[in-house]
Amino acid sequence: MRAMAMPQKEGPRANRDIRGVREVQLIDENGQNRGIVSFFDALRIAEEVGLDLVEIAPNATPPVCKLLDYGRYKFLEQKKAAEARKRQKTVEVKEIKLRPGIDTHDYEVKMKAMRRFFEEGDKVKVTLRFRGREMAHQDLGYKLLVRVKEEMSEIAKVESEPQLEGRQMIMVMAPR
Repeated sequence: MRAMAMPQKEGPRANRDIRGVREVQLIDENGQNRGIVSFFDALRIAEEVGLDLVEIAPNATPPVCKLLDYGRYKFLEQKKAAEARKRQKTVEVKEIKLRPGIDTHDYEVKMKAMRRFFEEGDKVKVTLRFRGREMAHQDLGYKLLVRVKEEMSEIAKVESEPQLEGRQMIMVMAPR
């Protein structure tokens, strides 16, 4: 039977978890650089001050370690990550469906909805569906999508040009 491997801890190594290091670049609790110190001296200094020795830059030679309260440090990191997730905006792709023979009022309503989507920062997928004999007049559908593109050109850019996929023509637009 083999012994189970120790699980990797999240975040930087601290105190006795720092292994395989003889010397460290030490930064004290005030942010002052104390220079290169042996690892055991740095650990002793940390214990005297009542703080933890935390590895900040493990890939540097020698590794950079700082004296700080590790619990508080982890708490502040979690808080920063939560704040970043809160401010993050996920871009959604909204879909507007059109037909080649759309009436002017219906078209204006669809354009108004598209403007609202762009103001909210979402992408819009414009789908033009052809039915039956409308497939013979694909040029009318293409002209309609070009009209949409021209009307929205000041607030949106085209990500994918109109292309025919089966019985529908698709164009994707994103806010500027």
